[in-house]
Amino acid sequence: MACITGVVTLIGAVLSNSKSRAVIEAKPDALTEKVEKHSQVLERTYRLEQDMAVAKHDMKSLKGKSD
Repeated sequence: MACITGVVTLIGAVLSNSKSRAVIEAKPDALTEKVEKHSQVLERTYRLEQDMAVAKHDMKSLKGKSD
């Protein structure tokens, strides 16, 4: 009886461990995806800031020409 209980416990532990390992392996992929999205947002924000600086410069130069 003890052998049967031991085998069942061992099988349960192996199954639980494999599920935990699958979750642990999936988390770095999800984190990598989030970091890539964040980096894309930063790059787009930087480009928008550059475009705004150019637009402001153009507006100032147009104002100077109209005076």
